[in-house]
Amino acid sequence: MFSPEPFAGNPVAVVHDGTGLSTEQMQLFARWTNLSETTFLLPPDAPGADYLVRIFTPGTELPFAGHPTLGTCHAWLSAGNEPAVEGEIVQQCAAGLVRIRRTAGGLGFAAPPLIRSGPVDEPLIERAAAEIGIARSHVADAQWADNGPGWIALLLASAEAVLALRPGTVSMDIGVAGPYPAGSECAYEVRAFFPIGDRSAEDPVTGSLNASLAQWLLASGRANAPYVVSQGTAMGRRGRVHISRGEDGTIWVAGATVTRVSGTADL
Repeated sequence: MFSPEPFAGNPVAVVHDGTGLSTEQMQLFARWTNLSETTFLLPPDAPGADYLVRIFTPGTELPFAGHPTLGTCHAWLSAGNEPAVEGEIVQQCAAGLVRIRRTAGGLGFAAPPLIRSGPVDEPLIERAAAEIGIARSHVADAQWADNGPGWIALLLASAEAVLALRPGTVSMDIGVAGPYPAGSECAYEVRAFFPIGDRSAEDPVTGSLNASLAQWLLASGRANAPYVVSQGTAMGRRGRVHISRGEDGTIWVAGATVTRVSGTADL
């Protein structure tokens, strides 16, 4: 997901029919795939929804996540399904209903409302900075960017500074962004760090973080839509996230989606 190039984005496993599977079975399978997320398609029970999805990391279930949303929608459409309303797919998940459309940048989801926003307490900024290996003075600004995954967003002076990060063990979800020079292919470089048990991980391309970052960067005047984000560079990936804003103010988060592996699983 989020890259047109083979194996350069962020993979997601989609189980087309999760009917009859228990939560424990879903979590076990997600742990076995060991991907950032594994999703399970189910019949919807909310009015207006085209399908229901449950989203799992190897360790927990998430109410919402961006790249699994686009990957699941891609798989649902590829199986020959059609939305009830032409031109817009409605996904039901634990966070509510999420609208998805085909955009110039690929399938795109409407950025969900933030659960928590606003300034981050100074002691938490200092702790987050230390966990990603920088001094507090290198953080230009910080905001809560929580739309399900509870991201703390840190803004650095440049994309170069973001790429230079060498984080230690992180105890919270930390998203970091830094601008590229004007006229570059991408407006920002983004990285996403999060804990898994007693270790830390980096997500190659993160839809939920880019959605909440876009809400902050656009509202503060730091970015102008449309723009493109680069993510995964430090991991040898080439993720591209396309941010646009509709006439009604809706922020759309889009990227390329493609099937690389298909088959059956014995659950």
